[in-house]
Amino acid sequence: MNKEINVLAMVKGEERYVFLYDDKNRIETLRMLGRYAADPALSFSWYDAAVMSKKIREMGAEDDRLNEQIREKYNTRFSYRHEEDMI
Repeated sequence: MNKEINVLAMVKGEERYVFLYDDKNRIETLRMLGRYAADPALSFSWYDAAVMSKKIREMGAEDDRLNEQIREKYNTRFSYRHEEDMI
């Protein structure tokens, strides 16, 4: 089984933030951004969380568009997406 992993990274000063997640864990990754932003020990801000969560949603929307094109092409009648991932 071939699972695709999404990679989202940010360099901020001396800190490196790298998030690896699959589509199934997109919601948990968004929550993790909030936890990092709320941690005063990190330089990760709420602005950083907003920018990165926007990117995660954009990447997910692009995946949704590609999956829709594939479904239309092959006339499939089901989706691999979970309802909670469709934000």
